[in-house]
Amino acid sequence: MDITMIIGQIFLPISLAVIMFGMGLSLVTGDFTRLFTYPKAVLVGLCNQLLFLPLIGFAIVVLFDLNPSMAIGVMILSVCPGGPTSNLITQVSRGNIGLSVTLTALASLITVFTIPILLSKAIAYFTGDSDVIIQLPIIETMLQILVITVIPVSIGMMIRKRREAFALRMEKPMRTASTVLFVVIFLIIVIANIDNLTQAMKEVGLPTLLLNLSTMGLGYLSAKLFGITGKSQISITIESGIQNGTLAFVIATTILNNLEMGLPTGAYSIWMFITGGFLMWRLGKKGD
Repeated sequence: MDITMIIGQIFLPISLAVIMFGMGLSLVTGDFTRLFTYPKAVLVGLCNQLLFLPLIGFAIVVLFDLNPSMAIGVMILSVCPGGPTSNLITQVSRGNIGLSVTLTALASLITVFTIPILLSKAIAYFTGDSDVIIQLPIIETMLQILVITVIPVSIGMMIRKRREAFALRMEKPMRTASTVLFVVIFLIIVIANIDNLTQAMKEVGLPTLLLNLSTMGLGYLSAKLFGITGKSQISITIESGIQNGTLAFVIATTILNNLEMGLPTGAYSIWMFITGGFLMWRLGKKGD
């Protein structure tokens, strides 16, 4: 097992689970029940992730006239919204964590079924091959959501309910630890994959940057349009603009068995960490 596999299969999932536990310490049941009493923010966020994100991805691919492998790679990213990394960025950026976790969980469950449909159509469009069938491991994907997201958050919430003073005391240290982990993960990924990332940035650096910025802009403006402000606007901005790079890379390299299609995910990951880090720096220091 090389360093990349150790990072992707062991270090990264454990780190994200720890971060999700820290988020749970800052959440109460009301943070979720309010979302479904007033579901506008959830609906706007899901609409951005499931409808507009693939459309923006397709428009960028056509605009840059990417070759089929790069085009499909960008489309893979565009049909993989959300992920624990967006929850991490939301927490440190002082967004609505309950909304962020809800959007990630719902989008992850829904895309188990939408990804095969949208991606099969994208492959047929860009390659002319309509015989490709995409099959995601449904049970495995749902278990991953449970283990990395739902269970750690639930444990943190349980501790918050029983030992509120401890949970409140741990809020700032956990936010600091999350920031440190974010930086460490970014540096390790860059160092371990420097050659592939250099190639990826040369080939699709600009298209993936545009994907990241335009979808973040979509999140910010759509929230504003529907009168969603403050912490919830931050969450929708981040959830709309930060994609599930881990899932995208697995689809490209494992399910489609095409490393070249994974290059856009590598380039995108660099931009995601840079823009996410900027938001964490700008918004995270407010209120300290």
